[in-house]
Amino acid sequence: MINYRIEKALNEQVNAELYSSYLYLSMSSYFESISFKGFANWMRAQAQEELSHAMKFYDYIMERGGKVSLEKIDAPQKEWASPLKVFEDTYKHEQKVTSLINALVDLAISEKDHATNNMLQWFVAEQVEEEANASEILDQLKMIGDEKRSLFMIDRELGQRVFKQSKD
Repeated sequence: MINYRIEKALNEQVNAELYSSYLYLSMSSYFESISFKGFANWMRAQAQEELSHAMKFYDYIMERGGKVSLEKIDAPQKEWASPLKVFEDTYKHEQKVTSLINALVDLAISEKDHATNNMLQWFVAEQVEEEANASEILDQLKMIGDEKRSLFMIDRELGQRVFKQSKD
């Protein structure tokens, strides 16, 4: 049986992951509205990935005999000044999620919940990848500045992303 403090914290993370999915879907919509279909595709795949993360937490809570408590999801931002601003926000958001995951690990350690700590290690590694992906695209956007051709090349590249459900 999962302890109350862990269950409550994991439920908060379910909500945070659902918000992440919602945020990236909003970013996808923004990119669609300015005819950057590749950027929109990348964000839509990111939204699906975040939803799958929420479900990993959901399933874990249920598996441990807990109860999932879904809460209100805040409305995300809808407009940005540029693709660069979107990826600045994306990178900041991923850093925030990393801090949330790290706090969960700290809680699992303090509660001596080894099973939860073990489960969370997948998310620790995932956040390294999430931050690296956002940072790489952000760096590319900073390098190209206002160069439109390069922006279209990045758009084309990001259009190749396909969401793959993780097997872990």
